[in-house]
Amino acid sequence: MHFMGYVRPDGKAGSRNLVGIIPSVTCANDVAQAITAQVQGTVGFFHHQGCCQLPPDLDRVTETLTSLGCSPNLAAVLIVSLGCEGTDFQKMFSAIEATGKPVRLIGIQELGGVSNAIQKGTDLARELVMIVSGYQREPVDISHAIMSIKCGASDTTSGMAPNCVIGYVADKLVDLGATVVFGETTEFLGGEHLLAKRAVNGEVAQKIYDIVAAMEKRAKSLGCDMRKGQPTPGNIAGGLSSIEEKSLGAIVKSGTKPIQGVLEYPQRITTQKGLWIKDSPGREPEILTGMAATGAQVMLFSTGRGAPQGFPSMPVIKICGNPNTYLHMQNDMDLNAGQIITGQKTIEEMGEDAFDKLLRVLGGEMTKNEAVHYFTSIDIHCLGPVI
Repeated sequence: MHFMGYVRPDGKAGSRNLVGIIPSVTCANDVAQAITAQVQGTVGFFHHQGCCQLPPDLDRVTETLTSLGCSPNLAAVLIVSLGCEGTDFQKMFSAIEATGKPVRLIGIQELGGVSNAIQKGTDLARELVMIVSGYQREPVDISHAIMSIKCGASDTTSGMAPNCVIGYVADKLVDLGATVVFGETTEFLGGEHLLAKRAVNGEVAQKIYDIVAAMEKRAKSLGCDMRKGQPTPGNIAGGLSSIEEKSLGAIVKSGTKPIQGVLEYPQRITTQKGLWIKDSPGREPEILTGMAATGAQVMLFSTGRGAPQGFPSMPVIKICGNPNTYLHMQNDMDLNAGQIITGQKTIEEMGEDAFDKLLRVLGGEMTKNEAVHYFTSIDIHCLGPVI
């Protein structure tokens, strides 16, 4: 089985052929935004990190931005630096360049300020877009696919319909030799023992317990229980009573296959196959960034109450489980898994629909959030304070 993708010099395959504009620090966002607005075919990654952070978080930001730049969905990259930030933009440049894709770097301070940097960056971005615009899609074996999964704005239908559909697709992809990555460590709470049972060995099982414990410890360090933020007010209004109930519904979307390991937040998939966990929070801007950093070419995202946002370089397919929400927000929802709730389709039938949609999106079909450019809210999950 194949999808139509862009084969990159490092052998990976992308579902998109974009030029990424990556600011190395939040101070460079405005310049990066101006360049992105001016040059068609570019996408920007406007985050809020990169300076006045502790060294582990600065390393984390550098590594995450590097992983985003290495994504096969980006054909080329322009890094926009300020010049005095805490991230290592030269390291970013070298690592992304090592993938074989064209990379350029500008410095706002070095160029003499904002207006000069915008002009230079616009010229370089235009040059990169013209270089990559002639790249053509070709058949790529489905084993090269990396799918990330997520649920958000969940209600009682999420665990009964769209999460089950995503689990069906996840199992099918793993059986075909592809890779699936899921996260939302906060939503393992109360169900971590079920995931640990599926670990390929004791070391992976213990890591699952460890990341859940670390997430809880971080919340408790502020003198409160994680359950005061999860489930969210929207989840509760949608009928979810507890984090444990939410977790049991959420982990259904991982399917049934063995869990190969746990990835740290900035890590990208290299040669690994099968089902993987990425240690990540549940909030969309941070988890979508972490999932795109794995190198995922696409995401399946389930929702009940309606979550419309996407990600700049990773198409996000929205699968809605609530038939009323789908009718109310059908301009934002890609698939109606509410047909399971109403008895019109089985989980398996809806799973095949979702798999077909996945192949089409991998081959270039736009998702609804891509079509309206609803994908600019991104951020990087950090662990320490801003200092």
